[in-house]
Amino acid sequence: MSQPYSGGCACGALRYEIRAEPIGMNDCQCRQCQRESGTGHGSHLTFPRAAVEMTGEATRWEAVGDGGTVKSRAFCPVCGAPVYMTFPAMPEFFVVKASSLDDPGRYAPQLVAWHAAAQAWDHVDPAIPVFDRMPPRP
Repeated sequence: MSQPYSGGCACGALRYEIRAEPIGMNDCQCRQCQRESGTGHGSHLTFPRAAVEMTGEATRWEAVGDGGTVKSRAFCPVCGAPVYMTFPAMPEFFVVKASSLDDPGRYAPQLVAWHAAAQAWDHVDPAIPVFDRMPPRP
């Protein structure tokens, strides 16, 4: 690992440091990610939960995704910025929003998920694989 991934919310009340490389990086075009991001997709980095150190207390809300997965989305109770997401059925994963990184330039999407829900105006990198739904887990 080169250096830890760090980031947090817009006001600094929530902070994280992750001492691991991402398991994966993806753009998601599902309707929930569109609504949460305020644009055509969400951009995420998935890490092993054991490598994450958090400071601050997030507010969470849960929703069932298009594929049936329960997602617990966490945001700052002070500034409202979305920061991370966890999955009750898969506690070993911790997913951060690319926009919450101190250095968002470290984000390099490897695939696009839920393209079936994409908006016609949301263009993603044509060089990366696109899946109509979630790709199968390796």
